[in-house]
Formats: sequence, C-alpha cells, structure tokens
Amino acid sequence: MPHTIANTLLPSAAESAIARESSRSLAVVLDCKAETQQFDFRNARGEVQQVTLPTTALKLLVDLLSEIGNGNAVSIIPIHAELTTQEAADLLNVSRPYLVQLLEKNEIPFRKVNTHRRVLYKDVVAYKERIDTERRKALDELAAQAQELDMGY
Repeated sequence: MPHTIANTLLPSAAESAIARESSRSLAVVLDCKAETQQFDFRNARGEVQQVTLPTTALKLLVDLLSEIGNGNAVSIIPIHAELTTQEAADLLNVSRPYLVQLLEKNEIPFRKVNTHRRVLYKDVVAYKERIDTERRKALDELAAQAQELDMGY
C-alpha cells in the first residue's frame, strides 16, 4: 500500500468548497442509466482530452468529493489490500495490542510474514460490520427494556 491510513491530510476550506460544488455537478449525471460517462478535460495547453469513465467509478468519485466537501480526509484502499496491525487498529479505532489479541483469538483472520502479522482490509471491515451489528442489537434490546420499564427514554 503506498501510504498509511493515518497519514491522510484534511482538506483545506478552499478544497472542501470546490469538492462540494464538484460533487453536486457530477451527481446530476448519475441519474443516467448508461454504463459509462464521457467528460472533456483541458490540459495546461488548453487542449481538450475526452475521458470515458464507468458510471460505478463516477459514483465513487461523487462519494469521495462529498466527503472532502464535508471536510473529511479520504483514503482509498483496495478491498484485497493487506494492512499492518497498526493500520488495522487505526481503522477499528483500537490499540494495536488489543487488535493483536483479537487476531490471536481468531476473531479476525490474518497471516504471518516472518514475524509480522498482516490482515486483509476486507476481513477488518467484515469484523467491524459484525461487531457494529451486535452493538446495535444490544442497544435495541436495552431501549426496549427501558420502554417496558417506563424509564422515560
């Protein structure tokens, strides 16, 4: 992976404003059912270069611009990317030692490269979705109990 998750910079206010406007402009063409979209870009010499983009990539670009427009830093990670334990811990917002415990308990699959553990991005995301689902279920049960007990929530 060319860069770590943690070293992504926040966009400036000017970049956020441009990204917001760009995402709105590009979102208009997403209503089309075409598999591809064509755009004209001008290079530094003013020459027009026509580029064809898959509509799926354009949807991703609109999402990316929307996040930047909201002032968020964005990283693009291939689904099959391998992460270090620190990168995986950062993604889950946990400490590296805690993540290593999860790996050793087989909560998340991993492989060893010499003495280093490597985790697939897709496995980290699957774990996160699984625990988020469990947390939502527990919160729903607590809210239902609070309603039954007329606790005012």
